[in-house]
Amino acid sequence: MFASLLLLSLQAASPAPEALDALLRREVAQVALAQVRRMDPSWHPAQRDCAGLVRFTFRGAYRRFHPERLASPLWRDDSGAPSDFADAEMLLMHSFVPLGRDEAARESLRTGDLVAFRQERDAGPLFHLMLVVRPEDKAHAPTRVVYHPGEKGAAVRTGILQSLVTEAPLEWRPVPQNTAFLGFFRFKEWMR
Repeated sequence: MFASLLLLSLQAASPAPEALDALLRREVAQVALAQVRRMDPSWHPAQRDCAGLVRFTFRGAYRRFHPERLASPLWRDDSGAPSDFADAEMLLMHSFVPLGRDEAARESLRTGDLVAFRQERDAGPLFHLMLVVRPEDKAHAPTRVVYHPGEKGAAVRTGILQSLVTEAPLEWRPVPQNTAFLGFFRFKEWMR
């Protein structure tokens, strides 16, 4: 009897996986949007780029709602081993899964998903990530993207996803015709 009561109290104390994912997604949105207003001083300046924003917001969300998960790093390195650091390419390859590149994938986006690009440069490929912030009630607010442009000292920016689709320079449009657009991605642990 006592063991049954203890088990029930433990189950009540920890939310169901779907509820935990919803809490984590909301916190990712809060942390990301807070960086637009004023970058958190605990976000180390050397880590301030697009991948750094993803790492910082996810760690912040987990720190608040699932701190025990941070006992092991969230990210994976080239070999697939847990790692505290992953650049944009490593995040896409080992910690996120592709959702697609078409309108249906765009419509299925949820907060915490990524919009990813790869630009070919003389110095090699340049990856760029944008975090999706989608309101729970789509009728009251548009889906946004939040991103750091990568330049030292630059501010975190936000914009409307649909505007990016229709108004951005072609190389930054998340549309199938853009070969630099890698697609939309979701954190592997949120693939329920």
